[in-house]
Amino acid sequence: MTSFAHRIPPSLRIAVTVLCLWTAISVLGALQTYSDNLRAGADSHYPALLQTWFVEYAVPLIVLSWSLSMTLTRWPALLDRPRNVVFLFAALVLLFQPLQWTWMAWQRGYLDIATLDDARRLLMKMLLVGWFSTTGTFAAVLAWFYSRRAKERELAWQRSQTDMLNLRLALEEQRMLALRGQLEPHFLFNALNAISALVRSDDKPLALHGINLLSELLRYVLSASARNTATLAEELRFVQDYLDLQRLRYGERLQVHVDDAQDLAGVACPPLLLQPLVENALRHDLECCEDASDIRLSFVREDGAMLVRVSNPARRGVKANPGAGLGIPNTRDRLRLMHAEARLRTQLEGERFVAEIRLPLAE
Repeated sequence: MTSFAHRIPPSLRIAVTVLCLWTAISVLGALQTYSDNLRAGADSHYPALLQTWFVEYAVPLIVLSWSLSMTLTRWPALLDRPRNVVFLFAALVLLFQPLQWTWMAWQRGYLDIATLDDARRLLMKMLLVGWFSTTGTFAAVLAWFYSRRAKERELAWQRSQTDMLNLRLALEEQRMLALRGQLEPHFLFNALNAISALVRSDDKPLALHGINLLSELLRYVLSASARNTATLAEELRFVQDYLDLQRLRYGERLQVHVDDAQDLAGVACPPLLLQPLVENALRHDLECCEDASDIRLSFVREDGAMLVRVSNPARRGVKANPGAGLGIPNTRDRLRLMHAEARLRTQLEGERFVAEIRLPLAE
């Protein structure tokens, strides 16, 4: 039904709409006149009144409504400048109004003019005829087209906002994928380094065990790559598996303490969130000395957020392996892309370096 309506030419749709509207107005106007005549005790014939209303009053206004509607449909930009509206109104007064008066005078038999005085009296009689209906029709048509233009602009603005939002989301998603693409090879490189150290030590069973651990880690990485979010519980298990792999390299020197790791299953976070921070702590702890490490992870709920802290000793005067420098910057960017209020803060607290993540909790 809708597709059929769209196939009808605009001129025909406008003509049908205008004809139906003014026919209804003529029916109501003739009915009102008929009722007034009955109350006044005057003889009245409704079909004749309806014919008079339609022929004398409606026909000129049908022509006006259709012509003005077609003009504004063909050239909608006319409404953008006030001077064009003034020009249309001037055409209404100077062209249409005299033609309407002539039409009504002809219908009423007033065109039998013999002298200039007859013409003057006819003009004075017709000056007050049709002004309200004509200007009202003009204003109504303009108001309808103005409202339609405003609605079209609003819809266009909404579409542009939607397109911009979709584009921004697509760009942010691509940026997230790019950051994750940088992170995953970096993680793989460090994990392979751990296995490489085992191979160089000629401990084949331990190296084989490390390869098995790496395969489990890669399975999680591939699974996480297909998602935009994980949970802290999943990330903690992944970090613990990663530490098991690193423990094959460092042995008992690798000491990591995890505090308050409860109720983490419902806390959303970006995939591979904790591993870069733990790796950073390892690089600045174990690789800086021959003693056992002292790395601590804690999870605390505070003010509607989960605070995740990863800390390690800040060994002054000892130069650490700088690595690729991707972990903390990438983690900070991925947190910002996930949630505007999520953040990563790093600072020295006494003799320890602390990386603190704030994750807003879903209400």
